[in-house]
Amino acid sequence: MDRELPGIIKEVGFDFSWDERKVWRLDVPTEPMAISELTWHFDVPFIWSQPNGFYDVKPSEVIEHPELYTQEYDRTMRADTKHPIDIMYWKNHWLILDGLHRLMKQAAQGAAVVQVRKIPKSAIPHITKEAR
Repeated sequence: MDRELPGIIKEVGFDFSWDERKVWRLDVPTEPMAISELTWHFDVPFIWSQPNGFYDVKPSEVIEHPELYTQEYDRTMRADTKHPIDIMYWKNHWLILDGLHRLMKQAAQGAAVVQVRKIPKSAIPHITKEAR
């Protein structure tokens, strides 16, 4: 079933599809970043509720109401925060390529700083998904 992306996702999201495994293989240094530079993600419905959701749950809702979103909250709390959050500067924001649940977990735990890898736009040809 084809569904149209919500306007906010079109507004702030990437206009390409990427393979997280390709992102992980990039040789990019890790650096600290204030978590406040990334928490704007919590107000965007990036999460799909089950079974019929489609970009219909905001990370802030999961953090604030874990009893309503137990599956997503459990996934968040299992996130391995040893790994940095992969981000790219896109449309005037640092946008997450990989690591939303790690960010959510660290925010829920009161972190002020997170480790990130700033993926350059020049890496896009190297991380895009193969055409099927």
